[in-house]
Amino acid sequence: MSSNSGIQIPSRLPLLLTHEGVLLPGSTMRISVETARNMHLVKNRLLKGTSLKSTIIGVIPNTRDPEYDTEDLPTLHSIGTAGLAVQVVGSNWPKPHYTLLITGLCRFRVAQLLKEGPFPVAEVEQLDKLEQYTSPDEMSEAAGPDGELGELSQRFYQAAVQLVGMLDMSVPVVAKLRRLLDSLPRETLPDVLASMIHTSNKEKLQVLDAVSLEERFKKTLPLLTRQIEGLKLLQKTRKPRLDDDKRVKAFACFPAITFSLDEEGDDEDGDDTAVLERKVKGANMPEPALRVCLKELKRLKKMPQSMPEYALTRNYLDLMVELPWSKSTTDCLDIHAARVLLDSDHYAMEKLKRRVLEYLAVRQLKSTLKGPILCFVGPPGVGKTSVGRSIARTLGREFHRIALGGVCDQSDIRGHRRTYVGSMPGRIINGLKTVGVNNPVFLLDEVDKLGKSLQGDPASALLEVLDPEQNHSFTDHYLNVAFDLSQVLFIATANSTATIPPALLDRMEVLQVQGYTQEEKVEIAHRHLIPHQLEQHGLTPQQLQIPQDTTQDIISKYEHKHSHIHRGCFTHARSVAGQREEGSDYRSSRTEGGDYQKHVSTDPEAEEPDGVSADMAAPPDMPIVIDHIALKDILGPHVFEMEVSERLTLPGVAVGLAWTPLGGEIMFVEASRMEGEGQLTLTGQLGDVMKESAHLAMSWLRSNAKTYQLTNLVGGSDPLEGTDIHLHFPAGAVTKDGPSAGVTMVTVLASLFSGRLVRSDVAMTGEITLRGLVLPVGGIKDKVLAAHRAGVKCVIIPKRNEKDLEEIPANVRKELDFVTASNLDEVLNAAFDGGFPGMSNPLTLPHIVSKL
Repeated sequence: MSSNSGIQIPSRLPLLLTHEGVLLPGSTMRISVETARNMHLVKNRLLKGTSLKSTIIGVIPNTRDPEYDTEDLPTLHSIGTAGLAVQVVGSNWPKPHYTLLITGLCRFRVAQLLKEGPFPVAEVEQLDKLEQYTSPDEMSEAAGPDGELGELSQRFYQAAVQLVGMLDMSVPVVAKLRRLLDSLPRETLPDVLASMIHTSNKEKLQVLDAVSLEERFKKTLPLLTRQIEGLKLLQKTRKPRLDDDKRVKAFACFPAITFSLDEEGDDEDGDDTAVLERKVKGANMPEPALRVCLKELKRLKKMPQSMPEYALTRNYLDLMVELPWSKSTTDCLDIHAARVLLDSDHYAMEKLKRRVLEYLAVRQLKSTLKGPILCFVGPPGVGKTSVGRSIARTLGREFHRIALGGVCDQSDIRGHRRTYVGSMPGRIINGLKTVGVNNPVFLLDEVDKLGKSLQGDPASALLEVLDPEQNHSFTDHYLNVAFDLSQVLFIATANSTATIPPALLDRMEVLQVQGYTQEEKVEIAHRHLIPHQLEQHGLTPQQLQIPQDTTQDIISKYEHKHSHIHRGCFTHARSVAGQREEGSDYRSSRTEGGDYQKHVSTDPEAEEPDGVSADMAAPPDMPIVIDHIALKDILGPHVFEMEVSERLTLPGVAVGLAWTPLGGEIMFVEASRMEGEGQLTLTGQLGDVMKESAHLAMSWLRSNAKTYQLTNLVGGSDPLEGTDIHLHFPAGAVTKDGPSAGVTMVTVLASLFSGRLVRSDVAMTGEITLRGLVLPVGGIKDKVLAAHRAGVKCVIIPKRNEKDLEEIPANVRKELDFVTASNLDEVLNAAFDGGFPGMSNPLTLPHIVSKL
């Protein structure tokens, strides 16, 4: 079929063996080159060639599995397609390979294989003409009006027009295909359409083998008819929807249509890229960010989709479009409504509520106020996180929580650079994308538990985020453009400020969220915890009732910690729900004998009706009231027992007050002495600071032994002469440290050396010096609440901590006596009944104790 007047391909062609598909003349195909033969062809022929002739290669379908590719050349298919290599792209990820963009020119037959290595070269015979095709009308006239070829050509053209007409013409590639049907010679239509519609490689191979034009029409027409029938069936089974549905059918019908037509150049950007460009311009982003996006978009248009960088660039542009550059919510500045909402969500916490209302008041006066950086510090379970969520509801803003516990990589905050595989933005930018506005409430939870590793310090990365003077231009490594965080309201939570870096702590406004009193816990349980647990377990207040006395027993005898109070309520609700399902009497509780008895409130003097026994169950509509007997049956024996008076029955024991991240605790300190060489032994997992406090206490007592009439075992004036002292802090599995146990150690040792008992209703806290001064300590409110919970009546605190008593609720202050001591003389005078002997100027209790 070759012609002397037509354009001829080279008689010798290098052969590219491909298993990815079948290249037909007139179509465009992207082929991945990974095998050794094909890699040699690309390197030695395509990359080194300088003429147009060197870019023409032969593409032969390879039916053998590429995984079993060996050094032996497989059997070649007799017919292939001569193609023009339009583009060559190389990449080393995930392994070295090339991607070729090849346009099919014509068929050829392999006449003789000239060589096999390093890549095959064959002598070929051209089968299709490459000269100007005749027009459709000329072809019909040449074939004759009644010729079989002309009839096949007309039928094929009508079927192609029918198929394209069933698609949405508003899709650019469909409109282009419709124009091609009218402009392309009909001889080329079988190859072009067969490469676009859904066909298997075997069917495409049959079309490739159809050398004569008549046979080619016969092979392709059934494939076109099958596609039309499938589309008709789709229309019957599915109701037509909007343009998007038609567009989906267009791409379902022609899987290669966008690639084949876009590569020809008329619609270079593609419909998808055009939509992305409109989104970029409509995102209302700042000018620097817009310039970066347009630059990346321009690169994306020139980039083949098979390149790994294409997906990275596309993901970057999608993120830039989704970020809320100018989207924000309107704040609700109604102070009265905000107060009502905060009171309904949380009981007590007046300091926090007042701070939020102050922020709203200032926002009413100045709408452009930058968001404050608040840090709520307190033990677990006091409601720090829920307060942040309530603040967001009060302001009418979106809320997003970022858990920072255990984070040890600065990329979690600032993101990864896009040069890394699997890079992604940091949690701040990702949170903004999630909420969709630029002024949300961000809760940075557990900021005191940030880690540090070889990947950087996330606490240092937070410095820019939490600095109102810098966060208006926060730059994430992934975005690499500035984003304004000045309108974001950041709220951090922590259990302690000790582990927060000073530079980070300096940028935040710390608000202490102290523990609750016994009465406040009971109120919170009945306002929030019990109703919540009833709802979670499908119960109603008419089915289960927990009196306040029972709730107080749960708090004082079972669950001291704020975060554990809901467990007692949960256990009751679960127990009642389970017994209701079993149909048993859930008013029963265990007796001393181990059996269950009914505990239903009845009148003992009332006579039982006839036929009704005393042990029958109460009517099912009566509420279940949990009394102290049922409480013990459900929760078991008491976990906490008030043992202060029992522990202080011997000299050398005193009660101290300690602060932990979980709240305040009472701490017993015990001392004993025995004959020895004057050694001081300390046990109880004590830190270095507490050990130093013990040595301070011992040194002060030895220097003042004569003043306070302290003696050793043999009656000498030096308490350590011939005597060993052992100082122990119970709960030895818990690590203890801090200076606030200094006054307690002095009192314990003074009691041991004098043989006098410390008052059983006194607890104390304070740091000491070598000269006997009492210095202030922290956590006074939590410590006082712990003393009140333990039944202590008198608390000794440093004089300079007197101002902290204002934070203690009035009902607790009324029930306690506070001794504000400035030196150890006053501490010892208050810790022993009748004062401590040997003082030059004894102070009586009324002069020291102030009833607040």
